Amino acid sequence: MAAPSIRAMADLATPMSIRVAATLSLVERTGSAGATAEQLASETGTAAPALRRLLDHLVTIGVFDREAESGRYRPTNLGAELSEDAPEGIKPLLDINSAGGRAELGFVELLGTITTGTPGYVQRYARDFWADLDASLELRRSFDAQMNWRFRLQATQIAERFDWSRFSEILDVGGGDGTVLAAILRAHPDLRGRVLDLSPTAAAATDRLAVAGLDDRAGAVSGSFFDPLPVGADAYLLSDILHDWDDDHARKILDGCRRAAAPDGTVVVIEPVRGQGVGTAMDLFMLMCFGGRERTVDELAELGADCGLMLHGSGPVADGRTALEFGIAPHMADEPG
Repeated sequence: MAAPSIRAMADLATPMSIRVAATLSLVERTGSAGATAEQLASETGTAAPALRRLLDHLVTIGVFDREAESGRYRPTNLGAELSEDAPEGIKPLLDINSAGGRAELGFVELLGTITTGTPGYVQRYARDFWADLDASLELRRSFDAQMNWRFRLQATQIAERFDWSRFSEILDVGGGDGTVLAAILRAHPDLRGRVLDLSPTAAAATDRLAVAGLDDRAGAVSGSFFDPLPVGADAYLLSDILHDWDDDHARKILDGCRRAAAPDGTVVVIEPVRGQGVGTAMDLFMLMCFGGRERTVDELAELGADCGLMLHGSGPVADGRTALEFGIAPHMADEPG
């Protein structure tokens, strides 16, 4: 098979056509019966001639088929992956109105990011990603749903492949709506835990844990991981948190965990690790969207050391995830929190 040309690799027509199709829910609207461009335009409030040209390109790339006699468009097996209920679960990453799809459009500002170091997201939307979520409940809900999708398989792996039974209580710092914590508690019935996250997400975590029947030994705390953390947990868990932030902010988060932990406490960092399941494209996305980065184990260990944490060990804990276990450095054990 011939290698793709630079021009083909740089083409924007196809990826943007797919994203618009996801945003307009064209797969759901056509269904197995199919629909004409005019019908779809009426349902989506779009211009029929323009929509027809989009659909024709989607046919060319194999996402839709078109019936010549009726002019009806239907999704192919490939196109069906854009459905909201498709097992691949990729629609939230493509829908321009969702947190994930909206974020990826920040790549159009990549030159500015490379020139100035300022995330493309800020340049495009005039505020950072987290401020955007704070301003829109729907964006925050879509982000939480995206995180659920990300951990749909990994949460169970994290629960089973790491020895959580050593602890009595976990604080899942920035733990979203409790997906990972719920999996850990289900696998370890003697364990208790809490999620700490911002108010709307903490409320969603409370609901999730209650629905899972875990509210007798789990709960949620509203707050930011840049503020002093609740004390008393045996383990402070940071799952997919540090890579969202630059080194200065990552140190503040780790330092907060160290200050809240007891002298014999543990900080568990679960991250995609550079060179072990995460590549350069995701690293570039973290820069463009958050000003964050994917790090190596050595780089994470160095961040921990800067905050008085010693790396005791690391290893794979889920598909594309590595667990790093930190303890309090001896010279920090007597320092007040």
